[in-house]
Amino acid sequence: MQKQFIVIGLGRFGSSLVRTLIQNGHEVLAIDKHEQPVQDISSIATHALQADCTDETVLRELGARNFLHAIVAIGEDLQASILTTLLLKELQIPQVTAKAKNEMHGHVLSKIGADHIIYPERDMAIRLGNQLSSDNLIDYIELSPDYNLVEIKAPPAMNGKSLKQLNIRAKYGCTIMAIKTGDQFNISPKAEDEIYTGDILLVIGSNEDVRHLGVDYERK
Repeated sequence: MQKQFIVIGLGRFGSSLVRTLIQNGHEVLAIDKHEQPVQDISSIATHALQADCTDETVLRELGARNFLHAIVAIGEDLQASILTTLLLKELQIPQVTAKAKNEMHGHVLSKIGADHIIYPERDMAIRLGNQLSSDNLIDYIELSPDYNLVEIKAPPAMNGKSLKQLNIRAKYGCTIMAIKTGDQFNISPKAEDEIYTGDILLVIGSNEDVRHLGVDYERK
């Protein structure tokens, strides 16, 4: 289903977000207070405008209240980020996602009503740190402060063994949600399904359980 987004702030994060949303078939109104980033994204976004979104009148004139989802991707200007988020919520936009520079900034954004806070630099650092820490870890997504969804490359120690034989859930408290073998994706695999070296495993579990699983199999 095609959706309409308003993205405010066209730095590296904001412009990348606009490109991705457009590639996924959505409509995007892209806004920045500086001329150059607006020009850079104008051939990609549905609409691209230069405007100061810390002004409520400007937001109303742009029709911001007609959007169901707004993303505040303003980078270094924390005051502008906070004020823009506040104004968007006062315009009763159902979903406002705001980019936070640090925990304090995120706390303030949450207090003024942002529906979702993202920490791009922190989250990327965590993902990279986890990937670099394990030879088998391919990707890492934090579902909550306590639980992760990870992609793990099956090590030789798992080769030819079924899920029942490996008994991952009982041993480590993790659940294998899917197995990818080449181009084949096995969703909700059965106990008798076998794993082979190099298969991609989609695993869900607590931070500690996932870490334990990875460390244990790297030793085997």
